[in-house]
This record gives sequence, C-alpha cells and structure tokens, in this order.
Amino acid sequence: MQPRMNDVRRMDERPLGELFSDLVTETTTLVRNEVALAKVEITQKVTKAGTNIGSLVIGGAIGYAALLAFCAAAILLLDMVMPAWLAAVIVGAIVACVAWLMISKAITALRNMDMKPQETVESLKEDAQWIKEQIS
Repeated sequence: MQPRMNDVRRMDERPLGELFSDLVTETTTLVRNEVALAKVEITQKVTKAGTNIGSLVIGGAIGYAALLAFCAAAILLLDMVMPAWLAAVIVGAIVACVAWLMISKAITALRNMDMKPQETVESLKEDAQWIKEQIS
C-alpha cells in the first residue's frame, strides 16, 4: 500500500508510532473488509445449498407419493381388478423415476459443493503477506 497522498514526508522520516498507527488502522480496515467478503460468500453458498436441499425435500415427497401409489397397486392387485392396479403401477413407476432423478441430482450437487469461502481465504493470505511486508 502507498502512503497517503497528503503525507509529504518519506516513509523512513515518519515516527515509528505514526507508522505503527497507520499499520493498525489499515489492518483493521482489511479485517473488516475480509469479514464482509466472507459474509457475502457464505450467504451465496448457503443459498445454493438451500435450493438443493429444497429439491431433495421435494424429491422425497414425490418418492413418498410413489410409495403410496405402489401400495394402492398392491391392494388393487389383491382385489384382482386388472385395469386399476395396472394403472396404479404405471403411475407409481413414473412418479418413482421422477423422485429418483430429483433426489440423485440434489445429492450429487450437495456432495460437489465447497462451502469454504475460497475468495476470503485467498484474500486473507494476501493480507497476511502484505502485513509481513509492512512490518519488515
């Protein structure tokens, strides 16, 4: 970081206390900015996870409907009403396929999500390097 524009003295001519004060102020500003970045990044990731969890819940509900349809098919099969149970099996199979697709997609997306605030981590590393350079 460059010294402030209104500071006409060279860096090596400034008192140590003033330099340290500037370093503390700039470090505090950096930490605040990093916290703000982390909040934004985590909010984005949590929103994406929420969407995938929503799909998982909907897929589970559809899977439950498929189970009910298969149960109805079994009952109707026992009643030997051929057209009714056949219709229930077909509907149940379609509903089960939809549920399976939704649940698999949501689980895969959740497994592949990286919840670590990567940009913040990288920025913190850069900040640490900058602070080391300022101190030495």
